Amino acid sequence: MRFLFFLLLTVSFASCAQHSQNIPKTKSDSSVLDTAYFAAGCFWCVEAIFESIEGVEEVISGYTGGQTANPTYKEVCSGTTGHAEAIMIVYNKKSVPYDTLLSAFFSSHDPSTLNQQGPDVGTQYRSAIFYSTSAEKQLIEKCISQLLEKKVFNEITTEVSPFVKFWEAEIYHQDFEANNPYNFYIQNVSIPRFEKFKQKFKGKLK
Repeated sequence: MRFLFFLLLTVSFASCAQHSQNIPKTKSDSSVLDTAYFAAGCFWCVEAIFESIEGVEEVISGYTGGQTANPTYKEVCSGTTGHAEAIMIVYNKKSVPYDTLLSAFFSSHDPSTLNQQGPDVGTQYRSAIFYSTSAEKQLIEKCISQLLEKKVFNEITTEVSPFVKFWEAEIYHQDFEANNPYNFYIQNVSIPRFEKFKQKFKGKLK
């Protein structure tokens, strides 16, 4: 759905893609900053959700989990690169612990639907968490076990994989919801999803 809308824009802006794993400059001392990598459907939606959380300094939309180097939006949308639309979260670990981000992740989408979130279907829209340390992996596994035990979800299809490489998406994807509030997709998919999340995550938002 979104791919057709942006096919022409992709051709124009593909050369603007920046690929980086560097933590961007933020308000906090770099010693208290950490990163997390999540995929939960459309990165426009996911970026806006996590930017609203207290303690999150920056969120960058991009691609990870695949085998193609320097992937473009067009290539990822083809479903042939193995990448998921994902976000890199730069957060202040003194203000928001990793397990709070996990709680937000599972509260912001449906991890029981395989390769689909809302109207977006394909492996590029899969639910996935990419861990950087064994401690993160243990927290992820514990969180999933608790959700299943409490029957919050009857099934969780979320991929749990080691983080390898994050490719920053084209510049026009960054802060897309904030910059395009009247876009049809944003109005009909992203904003309703965001509103549902805010109801679940009261008290932990900026």
